[in-house]
Amino acid sequence: MNQQRLMQVLLAPQISEKATYVADKNEQVVFRVASDATKPEVKAAVELLFKVGVESVQIANVKGKQKKFGRFMGSRNNWKKAYVCLKPGQEINFVDGGVA
Repeated sequence: MNQQRLMQVLLAPQISEKATYVADKNEQVVFRVASDATKPEVKAAVELLFKVGVESVQIANVKGKQKKFGRFMGSRNNWKKAYVCLKPGQEINFVDGGVA
């Protein structure tokens, strides 16, 4: 995998109540990823960017919500998120800008 592609796989960390609960309980981190990203690409990208060991990756497709704009119905885009399970004893701290 080329390095330029790996830099474009991870879009943002997903910070929510559920993501915080998962991080505390299972030593996982949740990322919003590119819609065509694969598990090996996500694993390689996290290891490259944050210098941590990745044990496993689970990917979920999130359907866009139906929204009403005045009298017209529209929908938000579908997107993909990845649950990245880190090796024991490792963590990513986004407040400090990287590895803790």
